[in-house]
Amino acid sequence: MATVPTQIRIDEDLKKQAAELFSQLGLDMSSAMNIFLKQCVLHEGLPFNIELPKYKPEVIEAMEEARRIARDPKTKRYDSLTEALKDIDL
Repeated sequence: MATVPTQIRIDEDLKKQAAELFSQLGLDMSSAMNIFLKQCVLHEGLPFNIELPKYKPEVIEAMEEARRIARDPKTKRYDSLTEALKDIDL
């Protein structure tokens, strides 16, 4: 099957985040987009529901911050709740 080059315009930060995610899944951007497009054809539409967020923007922002902190290799890790509470003097 012949392939054709395709260009899309996306937010730079979104592209970086997506490329990082796809890399963790063993995919490059082209492979991930091919999977997405094949799923669209298979489902005869988008392969997911489009909905309004169920959370307030502040909650979504807090969840994104928690994900960033969790991915940061410099973040201190704990093996137990007791260890974490001891570190904050509780």
